[in-house]
Amino acid sequence: MKELFYLFWTFSKIGVLTFGGGYAMLPMLQKEVVEKNHWCSEDDLMDYFAIGQCTPGIIAVNTATFIGYRIKGIFGGIFATLGVVFPSIVIITIIAAFISNFASLTVVSHALNGIKICVCALILDAVIKLGKKSVIDKYCLIIFFGVFIISLLADISAIFLIIAAGIAGYVLGKVTGKEQN
Repeated sequence: MKELFYLFWTFSKIGVLTFGGGYAMLPMLQKEVVEKNHWCSEDDLMDYFAIGQCTPGIIAVNTATFIGYRIKGIFGGIFATLGVVFPSIVIITIIAAFISNFASLTVVSHALNGIKICVCALILDAVIKLGKKSVIDKYCLIIFFGVFIISLLADISAIFLIIAAGIAGYVLGKVTGKEQN
């Protein structure tokens, strides 16, 4: 039971500081789940995150569920999921009660702008770190730039991009004869 509460606590810390959605939680997941607790590797984390994007629901919740399930089975999935959503429920409830009183304040507007910039920087940091581990050869680089350019130019769902990239990786692996673990 102690491990389940630690799982809840860890994901609560991630949930309380994750402004900007699932992408913003990547650096914190990397630090807490991979580096600090060694619950999974960076490759596993990227896989969970990719699957979290493809499955219905919120990326942060899906990823927490996958990681929790890996660590402690069904109850781990439940506790990690509850941990990541609990802070949001509390914060949203408090904000909803007072938003009309503070929304027009300049200081609040400026603070939210600062938070948005911070989230962008954290996401960029996570992209760079995960990119260094993912783009391992010229074929991965081709897939990376292909997906990047398509995502900039076309309004295509991330699900289709992930599926297409998976197929491209599989095909390129077969064509080049490279087998990866």
